[in-house]
Amino acid sequence: MQIDIRHDTFKLAQVFTISRGSRTEANVLSVRIEDAGHVGRGECVPYARYGETLDSVTAQIEGLPETVDRAGLYDLLPAGAARNAVDCALWDLEAKRSGTPVWQLAGLERPAPQVTAYTLSLDTPERMQAQAAAHARRPLLKIKLGTPDDMARLEAVRAGAPDSTIIVDANEGWSAQVYADLAPHLVRLGVAMVEQPLPAGEDEALLGMDRPVPVCADESCHDRASLPALEGKYDMVNIKLDKTGGLTEALALRDAARAAGFDVMVGCMVGSSLAMAPAVLVAQGAAVVDLDGPLLLAEDRAAPLTFDAAGVHPATAQLWG
Repeated sequence: MQIDIRHDTFKLAQVFTISRGSRTEANVLSVRIEDAGHVGRGECVPYARYGETLDSVTAQIEGLPETVDRAGLYDLLPAGAARNAVDCALWDLEAKRSGTPVWQLAGLERPAPQVTAYTLSLDTPERMQAQAAAHARRPLLKIKLGTPDDMARLEAVRAGAPDSTIIVDANEGWSAQVYADLAPHLVRLGVAMVEQPLPAGEDEALLGMDRPVPVCADESCHDRASLPALEGKYDMVNIKLDKTGGLTEALALRDAARAAGFDVMVGCMVGSSLAMAPAVLVAQGAAVVDLDGPLLLAEDRAAPLTFDAAGVHPATAQLWG
C-alpha cells in the first residue's frame, strides 16, 4: 500500500469572507492510496480554527504505518482533516477493489440529489443584497454574518431574495446579548436556522435561552463525543467530514445525533468536488444540506459533481466511490 499526499490549490470564483477573515483560494490536501493496482482518493481542508495547517496534517498522514485499514485508522489519528482524507480514500479504494459503490458497502440506500444551500460571503449590506438578488432563484441561501452590525445585512439579503429560505452562519461571531437582540428579527425575516451564534467555549449561555429559530452547533460539534455537551443548547448539529475525521465517523455521528433528538445539517469546508462526494452520502435525508464548496470555486476536479435544479448529485465512479 502506497499513500501519496499532494497540496492542491483551487482559485475561488470571488473573494470569500467570514467573520474570521477572507480568502481568494482553497488550499487542500489530496490523498491517493494505491494497493495492488487499485487507487482510492480523498481530500481534506486543514483548518486553522482547529490548529491545523497543511504541514501539520501532512505530517500526521506521513506518520501512518505502511498498511492501514479504516478500523485501525480510528485509533491512529484523531478526528480532523488528516483522518478524513485517509478514511475517504480507503472507502474509495475498497469500492474500486470490489466494484461495489461505497453506498452499498456502507449499507446505505441508493443516494439521490440533495438541494444544497448557496453561501453568500460576508460583505456590506449593499453588496450582500446584490449577491442575494443574483442568486434569488436558489431555494436555500446561507448568509455569513458574525459582527455586531448584522441587522442591516439581514434586511438587505431578505430584500434581495424575498422568496428564498435563509439560514444564517455567525461563525462564533456574536455575543449572547447580540444573539438575544437579533433573535426576534430572525423570526420576522423568516430565517429558518442560525448556525453557531456564540463561540464554542462560551455556548453555556445558550442553556435556558429562548431559541425562536433552531440553533445549530458547528464549531461545538466534531464527533460523537461532542454530543452530550450539546444537550439543552442546540437543536441541530452540523456534520462536516473534516471535523469528524472521515465518512466512517460522520455516518456514526449522524445516527447518534438523530437518536439523541438532534436534527442534522451536513456542511463542508471550501473544497473541491472530491471533498463533497462522500458528504453527499451523509446528507441523504438531512434537514439542511450545505455542500456548495465547488460552486464557490473558479476551477474544480475532473469529473466534478453535478449541480442543477435538483441539487447536488451523487458522484460518478470517475470522481469517487
